[in-house]
Amino acid sequence: MKSKSLKVNLVTGRSLVQGRLKEQGKLSEDYLNNVACCELNQDDLNALGIAKGQNVKISTDSGSVVVKASIGTQALEKGMAFMPYGPWAEFLVDPKTHSTGMPTYKGINATISPAMKEKVLTIEEIIEIIRSK
Repeated sequence: MKSKSLKVNLVTGRSLVQGRLKEQGKLSEDYLNNVACCELNQDDLNALGIAKGQNVKISTDSGSVVVKASIGTQALEKGMAFMPYGPWAEFLVDPKTHSTGMPTYKGINATISPAMKEKVLTIEEIIEIIRSK
């Protein structure tokens, strides 16, 4: 059986919860739960056959990462996805800055698919991946 996937327009940015949790530290479980996530429209979750809190794999031309799916805290149109800035989103962003000094964090073409058997990486695991490069 072919696995379901969904093409989306990915936008990254700061979230209010993320800002508050920085005081607890980026190694806290609360930070992981609120930044290693992707907000989607309920119809898009239904199309993928997944529920809030289940793992999804997000892939772009720059890389892929597994995070938890969640319902958008703001009204998201079908086909839109939001991820807070952070180590998980960095796997998806093209490092090229196009002479601006800033990568493109908005309007990223991405594909999302269920990833029930895959693990969301901790920050420590992400650091190890970066060190090994």
